[in-house]
Amino acid sequence: MIVGIGYNGFPNGCGDDELPWARETATNSPLDTKYPYVCHAEMNAILNKNSTDVKGCSIYVALFPCNECAKLIIQSGIARVVYYSDNWKFVASRRLLDMAGVQYTQHKLQLSKVVIDFTSVM
Repeated sequence: MIVGIGYNGFPNGCGDDELPWARETATNSPLDTKYPYVCHAEMNAILNKNSTDVKGCSIYVALFPCNECAKLIIQSGIARVVYYSDNWKFVASRRLLDMAGVQYTQHKLQLSKVVIDFTSVM
């Protein structure tokens, strides 16, 4: 059962047109990038769970969680993280998840692509 979903985005009430989406800028100021403003998908999924208890649940994510998301995962009681890409080497988040006993496994796709044909369901 899916108890919550989330994606990267700015907090409610903070418009996409008002804050930067850039990863880097000519000014090299972190305040001109998306990083101090964006809520990660993990955070949004946990917050969007409504009244459902996520203790013991699994969370499925595209990237291995950062240290801030690892803290939220631990505090919420999630027991397992399944991630697709391990491009980022988050040492602190691995350390936190290990200490808290949260399991994590990388999902290896068996297919080279997934195609959703919406015409067959209409």
